Amino acid sequence: MSTEIQIPDELEVDEESIEEQNKDSLIELAGKLRDKRNELNSEASEKASKRNELNDKTREVVDVAQKHREKRDELNEKVQELKDKRDELNAKANELFDEVENKKKELKLQDGESLDELEEQIEDLEFKQQTEVLEPDEEKEIIEEIEELREKYNERKNKLDDNDEVQELTEEAKKARNKASEYHNKVIECADKAQEHHDKMIEAYRKADEVRDEADEVHDRFVEVQEAADEMHENFVTVQKRLRKLDKQEKSERQTEREEKKEEAKEEAREVYKKFKEGETLDTDDFMLLQRAGLL
Repeated sequence: MSTEIQIPDELEVDEESIEEQNKDSLIELAGKLRDKRNELNSEASEKASKRNELNDKTREVVDVAQKHREKRDELNEKVQELKDKRDELNAKANELFDEVENKKKELKLQDGESLDELEEQIEDLEFKQQTEVLEPDEEKEIIEEIEELREKYNERKNKLDDNDEVQELTEEAKKARNKASEYHNKVIECADKAQEHHDKMIEAYRKADEVRDEADEVHDRFVEVQEAADEMHENFVTVQKRLRKLDKQEKSERQTEREEKKEEAKEEAREVYKKFKEGETLDTDDFMLLQRAGLL
């Protein structure tokens, strides 16, 4: 917060207040007004320089923020492109896996279970065997059933594994899914970078606001000081006008005094000249007076 400008009461000038002051007082007052004006102008110049420096810094920080904004937007566009590519590959992978499943259905027996169903049955029986207390006959029966299911599972799996078309579709689907995963990782990477630039942009704009606020405060102080300096200058000019007026008055008074003295000298010379014409004896001073008056 800036301190209030203190102007002494003696520097608050108006034409009426200086009419009663003598010349010496006015000269002293003019000097004080000039010094105060120069002091305030110096501070105003300092504040103007500081304000301009802060405004330049504000522009620099805003430029930094704008660069982060541009980089963030560029990365966000790239994120969207990568997402589109990822989604496209995932859709292709899903389509291929669906085709693989359809092929598997075509290859399995009409009344047979799928590989998933067989695997689930085997797991259920193995869990029962491991967790339940069974009679020897029951356990033997479960073991035989598990072996039978495994044989069926292997038979069906080998049938599917030996099918080149299924293998090709499966490999293609896996490649598409892996490629989609790579694009997804790139999406995350670019999104993280975009967020970093966004955070830096926000920080830069916040800093710019702080510097701009400081510049505004300095500008307000500059205006306040400059107005006070202008007031001191106006008061100085007012006093100077009064001094010039007094000088003119003094000059006029001296001129009048000289003319009066000159007229008195002429009158005295005329009196002496009259005596001279009447034949009176004149001394040296009288002759010099007549010569100065141009009467001899």
